[in-house]
Formats: sequence, structure tokens, C-alpha cells
Amino acid sequence: MAHVPLPGSERAPLAGATPLGELDADTPLQVIVVLRHGAGPALHAAADRMAVDAAVAPLTRQEFAEQFGAAPDDFAKVARFARRHSLTVQREDTAAGTVLLAGTAARFNAAFHVTLQRYGHGAETHRGCDGPLRIPAGLQGVVTAVLGLDDRPQARAYFRFRPPFHVAPQAQQQGYLPQEVGALYDFPAGSGAGQCVALIELGGGYGASDARQYFSDLGVPMPTVTVVSADGSPHAPTGDPNGPDGEVMLDVEIAGALAPGAHLVLYFGANTDAGFLQALNAAVHDDVNRPSVISISWGAPEATWTPQALRTFDDALGAAAVLGITVCAAAGDSGASGGQAGGDYVDFPASSLHALACGGTRLQAKDGVVARETVWNDGAEGGASGGGVSTFFPLPAWQQALTVRTPAGVSALARRGVPDVAGNADPATGYRVLVDGTASIVGGTSAVAPLWAGLLARINASRPQPVGYLNARLYAHPAAFHDITQGNNGGFFATPGWDACTGLGSPKGRALAALFAGSAA
Repeated sequence: MAHVPLPGSERAPLAGATPLGELDADTPLQVIVVLRHGAGPALHAAADRMAVDAAVAPLTRQEFAEQFGAAPDDFAKVARFARRHSLTVQREDTAAGTVLLAGTAARFNAAFHVTLQRYGHGAETHRGCDGPLRIPAGLQGVVTAVLGLDDRPQARAYFRFRPPFHVAPQAQQQGYLPQEVGALYDFPAGSGAGQCVALIELGGGYGASDARQYFSDLGVPMPTVTVVSADGSPHAPTGDPNGPDGEVMLDVEIAGALAPGAHLVLYFGANTDAGFLQALNAAVHDDVNRPSVISISWGAPEATWTPQALRTFDDALGAAAVLGITVCAAAGDSGASGGQAGGDYVDFPASSLHALACGGTRLQAKDGVVARETVWNDGAEGGASGGGVSTFFPLPAWQQALTVRTPAGVSALARRGVPDVAGNADPATGYRVLVDGTASIVGGTSAVAPLWAGLLARINASRPQPVGYLNARLYAHPAAFHDITQGNNGGFFATPGWDACTGLGSPKGRALAALFAGSAA
């Protein structure tokens, strides 16, 4: 049978990676096959209608599966393909349009006409292959992505400890409690009762004893926390507060302090493109917990994603929009460069049109009010707010007529601009947290995503339905933000109005609540 390349599946080797030989033929693997389904133009058009018309009701998850789910015939085609190559279909998901296949490396090599290799990169190893994946001609247009053959780390967590960039005893530091930041941003009253906030995690684990101690010390009720392993990945704490445990607990403690009445659900997946997608889809299509807000504090520059992964994740985020879920995504902590050499790169998934991209500020208060707020930029070592212009996603209608200011001058925004909003992120003005028994001060745009998630949980709790995909409505009401006009992120400058460092600015919480209180149910 003739085979054809799968568009967008080719992945360049990691810079500096060393080939270590072919992957052992008997190595067991799991791979996600993504099918064509209603995702794409029809789904994105539905999301666009919701963005501009608050009267358009979100779909239920059953309605979504019926309107946008993958077709039974397409599942059958993949099942036949799997049988021919002695692969096992472990799970099919109609709404997400995915099939989970299991088998050995040798069988996947034969199925997709690749030779899987091992690569060394520093102290780490990963698997991958040269060239594009190939699929039978009969699956052309049916299969849109295959994720998981390459298992390099896809994303990084966007949290930073206060300089000198190691955990120090709390007694030697000062920082804000999350509620203090909420008060400075004039959050509306409420606890987020009745809402579910999803937290996407790609490593580390949840420390229940840390959480109980933290919320007890705050005098805040302990929120209900549920842990979900979306792909079977372990989710035990590592014991290292500098590692991914720091991200997990930062998310829980900020979101939980600001919305203690909300149900927090942690969706764990492996830090690969396949694991990340499974965690995201698990949250979006969870018909038991039904999150109204998803917080993502992980990401990577667009240039490090394959086109097939960018499209697939964007479809998942579009599904969230149609389901009435707001997705808050950290914009990154490496400034305009995204930590990449040779140019400016925005981070994904924050750069998706269907995400609320969250940038970072330095927040200084006096006598309980904001005294000064500027772009977070501590330089190359200390980190800075991500932001800039996408190279992959087009200019959305709600960003028309905006401009960006760079050292070369002012120019029209030509493609999706990042971020949309901002909040306190500088580790020097960071958040007091407790991780693996260690109290510390943490910043980064990782903190801004759960900050916004907590605000939206409070707002949603006061409404008959969640605010959902809110980007267009935010851009129509810039007065609901503290405009940040000072600072830069290494490639772009803050300006009056929207800018590619802090977006529209940091929230005026009660003004935003009033804005959405006046919108249709």
C-alpha cells in the first residue's frame, strides 16, 4: 500500500543532541493518533461567534461530541490500520477525535515508516526519528497528527524563585500572599463556590500536607482538590521544591487562596506533546468535574512545536471556547526571545487565539494600594514577561488596528499579539508559597495564569453561566485594566493601551465583574 508524508510531522533534532543508536525493537510505546473531526474551520467559526456575542450559549459536552466529534468510519479505518501492524487500540475518544495505540517500537517503525532512535541531550535522553512520519494513502486527510513517537520534553514551567534563584527560608524574605494581590487588584467578593478550576501539570506532584498547612496558615478553608492522571503518568511529589513540585503547588496555592470554594482538579500528563495533549483534552472534555476555567502554566516557544502539534492543540483550545471554558495560559518567563537564540518568539499555548495569554508585571504597593506597576524584566538571568507576535497564528478580529513598539519604532500588529492580560509575576514582588515543606517566594507568569483563574472563578460563581471565551469582550473594555506603560521585555516596549509586554494590563477585578454582570447569560 502506498504511503504519504503526514504534513507537519517532521521534527528537527534538538540542538546539541547526540544520536545513541536505534531504539530497542521491543520497547513498549503508546502513541496518540488524531483524526479529522469537526475541529477546524467550523469549530473555530463557532468559537468566533461566541467571542463577540455573549448571548450565544456554550455547547454541552454531549452536544459538542454530536456536532464536532470524529466519525465512526474514521475510527474504523484506524482500527484496521492498527490490526495490520499488530498495534492495540487502547482508547477512542469521539469528542477529542483521538485514538490511543499501543505496541512495540518495531511495530510503530513499520506502521509509520520511521526508524526510532535514542538521543542524548545533556544528562537526559529521548527518542525520536528523522524525517516526516508516513501514513497509508487511505488515511490521508483522515489522520491529522500522530503524537508520542518523539518523547522529548515539550514544555517548561514558568515559575521563578526570588533572586538569587534558590529557595531561601521564609524568614529571610518578604512577599505577597495571594489574597493581598487579589485585594490590590480589587477582586470582587466571593469564593468561587460551585466552580471547577482545572490545573494542567506536566510533572511533579501534589503535596496534600503542604496544602493543608498553607491554607491553615492563611486562615482560608482548604479547597477540594482532585488529582487525575490523564495518561497514566505518576504524580507523586519529587521532594525538590526547585523542580516541577514548585509549579504544582504554586498553582494550587494561588488558585485555592483566591477561590477556596472552587473545586481544583489537577490533570497530570507526561511532559511530551502527547502527554500535554492528553492532559488538556482530559480537562476540556471532563463531563464529571466540568471545569469552567483551565489554568496552564507550561509552554514553549512556537518554533519548538511541530505544525501538527500546534494545529491539534489549537483545536483542543477551540473546543474549550465552544464549551464555555476560559483557558488562562502563561506567556513565558524568558522575555521576547522566549529563551531562543536569533530572534523573538512567543510561547505556545499562550499564542493560540483561543487562550487568554497572561503576561507579567512588577507590582509595588503602598498602604494597601498599587503604588507602581511596570513590565517584569529582571534581565537574562532573572527572567522577563513573555510577549511578542506569533509567527503561526493570524491576527484575530479583536486585535485589529493595534501596534507594537520595538527599538526600530512603531509598527502595525500583523499577526496574533501576546499577551492579552497581565498580573504580578516578578519574583522580587512574588507570592509566598509552601513547597515540599519549604516556604519561599515565587514569581513568573506561572503565577499569573492561576491568579486570573481565581478571579474568573469568582466572577463565574455570580453568573448563571461562565464567561467562557472572553477575549473579544476584554479588548472592547480597556478601562477594566490597569494600563502598564513603563518597561520592556527585551524586544517590545510598554505603551499606552495594549502592548506586547503586558497586553491590556493587570485586572481591575470589580470592574471586570461588573462588565460581565451586565452581559447576557
